[in-house]
Amino acid sequence: MSIDLHYWPTPNGWKISIALEEMNLPYAVHFVDIGAGDQFKPEFLKIAPNNRMPAIVDPDGPDRAPIAIFESGAILHYLARKTGQFGGTSERQRIAVDQWLMWQMGGLGPMAGQAHHFLKYAPALEPPQDLPYAKDRYQREVARLYGVLDRQLGANEFVAGDGFTIADMAIWPWATLWEGQAQTLDDKPNMARWLDLVGARAGVRTGHALGAEKRQSVQTDRKAQQVLFGKRD
Repeated sequence: MSIDLHYWPTPNGWKISIALEEMNLPYAVHFVDIGAGDQFKPEFLKIAPNNRMPAIVDPDGPDRAPIAIFESGAILHYLARKTGQFGGTSERQRIAVDQWLMWQMGGLGPMAGQAHHFLKYAPALEPPQDLPYAKDRYQREVARLYGVLDRQLGANEFVAGDGFTIADMAIWPWATLWEGQAQTLDDKPNMARWLDLVGARAGVRTGHALGAEKRQSVQTDRKAQQVLFGKRD
């Protein structure tokens, strides 16, 4: 039975489309246009009460009963356990995967997201919000995190060791947008190698391309800016 994927082509969405492709799981895509406010629709909130995509509904969940799951890290954990793939094959490997997945969820994702916001989107708002302190703070923190990643990849082929795992699936979608975060790879050769290595995988290419034509420039779309960045009750 196909898994229902509620998705939009963003780094967090790519994590799950890549995982489903890499795990060779059948899925049906339901696009959640976050610029149009689809994430606030009651039918979506029943699946993802935090009004964030991605989310999945697996009709063949635990005990063969349907289950809805939100939060990309939780979805990755669930799919790895369901398939027995990409989550580590020993307790030490699972711990390595878990800590790097948590590193992405608690560190790289939020910090890179803030860097994108203050470097690209905030200056394009009406009125413009060009905040040097915020831009510098998040750019520097993302640079620090990529330094951590580069050192880890200097000793390992993939993030959590010798094998490709859900940790790579979580980190790569954010790291591949390093230019928009005002970063450089000139001093991060290990990260550059890994970006190419992961990006060459067939499942990654297919998952990353899902709905690519729907990506939009929030910098020029006033309606999307209001939906994504405006105040809501």
